[in-house]
Amino acid sequence: MNETFDRAGLDARRMLRGAAVLAVVAGALTALTVWGRVSAQAAGAALALDIAVALASWLLTPLLMWRPVGAAVALTALAALSPTATPAASMGALQVAHRRPFRTAALVGAAGVAAHVVQGLWQPNRGISFSWWLLLVAVGYGAVIGWGALARARRELLESLRERARRAEAEQGRRVAEARMAERTRIAREMHDVLAHRLSLLATYAGALEYRPDAPPEKLSQAAGVIRAGVHQALDELRDVILLLRAEDDAVAEDRPQPVLGDVVRLVEESRDAGGQVELRDETVEASALPAAAGRTAYRVVQEGLTNARKHAGGRPVRVVLEGRPGSRLVVDIRNPLPEDGAEPLAPGSGTGLVGLTERVRLAGGRLDHQAAEGEFRLRAWLPWPA
Repeated sequence: MNETFDRAGLDARRMLRGAAVLAVVAGALTALTVWGRVSAQAAGAALALDIAVALASWLLTPLLMWRPVGAAVALTALAALSPTATPAASMGALQVAHRRPFRTAALVGAAGVAAHVVQGLWQPNRGISFSWWLLLVAVGYGAVIGWGALARARRELLESLRERARRAEAEQGRRVAEARMAERTRIAREMHDVLAHRLSLLATYAGALEYRPDAPPEKLSQAAGVIRAGVHQALDELRDVILLLRAEDDAVAEDRPQPVLGDVVRLVEESRDAGGQVELRDETVEASALPAAAGRTAYRVVQEGLTNARKHAGGRPVRVVLEGRPGSRLVVDIRNPLPEDGAEPLAPGSGTGLVGLTERVRLAGGRLDHQAAEGEFRLRAWLPWPA
């Protein structure tokens, strides 16, 4: 709202400055015309009319800034009575051409020529023939209208360019904001997956402590230490997620190393250390040639598969198979037995993990399929692997 008021005030000041300039220029030209009329004729009714018309046209000139067409028509009518209104009438035609469509300016110009025809017939110019004088008047009005139309076209072009620049700037700002939000969402999703994986491991260790209270003290101490360290890591990751979602610029979190396909071995080892029965069969060829994005997506597929297996079928064997080669595709296949009837999940799930994983794989150019068949849950992903 303040910007609107500022713009209105700026426009008002611009109009006042324009009116002052018109009044000064018209006053000077009108005064010279009156001086010429006084020198050419003796005092009388005609001279009094010239002075009266000059004064009226000078007073009407500032109105061209607010009512260009109406004021120009009034000045044209005065020009039919006396040559002293010709300068103001010409300025009126210029203002109309500068601020109104060309058709309106052409009509005002035609009216001005007609008014001077009347003026020439009533008060003929003794220094030039009527036909030549009328030709000069027509050429003058044509030049004035052409000049004003050209200035109007230039102004509109500049305004359109400024508007396009504003739109481009706004569009760029929107794209930057969207990219920033997409990046924050991507990082938050990555951290969500890591946090879910970490908490499922902690639940596994806690379950072992609950169901094996008779375990050796060193085993209990080791499990408690793992839980304590995992809780600290989970809290740090949760704090990072909260800071990330609250941040308003892209300098929200430090860059974290992104996992690749080779980190799947470490992921499987973590699950085995937590007591999981995980079998990994890696049949990939030239795994180092796999694009980083595909490797990261494959890692997340395995991570989500192991997390779901711990939640819903804890303690049961899980098989992970990786196969593929450059120029073909990477296949990630994860299978685990379905939970027994009536078995409670180790940890509650939101139900959105596989939905987000499906979208992640699709964005990577692949496809994800999951189903329960023949007594086991199968999670299978296909990712492109260019040569």
